[in-house]
Amino acid sequence: MVQSLGRQYVRYFNGQSQRTGTLWEGRYRSCLVQPDGFLLEVYRYIEMNPVRDALVSNPAEYSWSSYQINASSKPSALCKPHAEYLKLGKTKAECAENYKLKCEISLDEKRIEEIRKSINKGLAFGDEEFKIEVEELTGRRQRALKSGRPFGWRKEK
Repeated sequence: MVQSLGRQYVRYFNGQSQRTGTLWEGRYRSCLVQPDGFLLEVYRYIEMNPVRDALVSNPAEYSWSSYQINASSKPSALCKPHAEYLKLGKTKAECAENYKLKCEISLDEKRIEEIRKSINKGLAFGDEEFKIEVEELTGRRQRALKSGRPFGWRKEK
């Protein structure tokens, strides 16, 4: 769906701007996320990107973000709250307030790098048990391998 929407937008934009070619480089990236304990970290990562990139000083100022919906209870027909988000409180207002408090604590650089690596390589983001379960279900590797050739690869056998 996202790919199709992107293609339609490119055609529209190119027509309006009297240009040809692509608008974005690279492919659409995504990764599977373990809901409990990891999903809200990805929410925070995404919604704090405009602040990290110095586009705005507060995530609520960025109009293309779901932060306003998650942290301020702004109504939306497009965004439905995830079960993990609903665990933050008993009411919408309580969930929003607790989410806002979570966002005030920034993710550490190690976690940000882990999220980026998972997205860029298409690997699952979660704990080791989750990654093993996904590997067993899909038959695809979900953990990054060490870079470079294996130790001793030149030795004759």
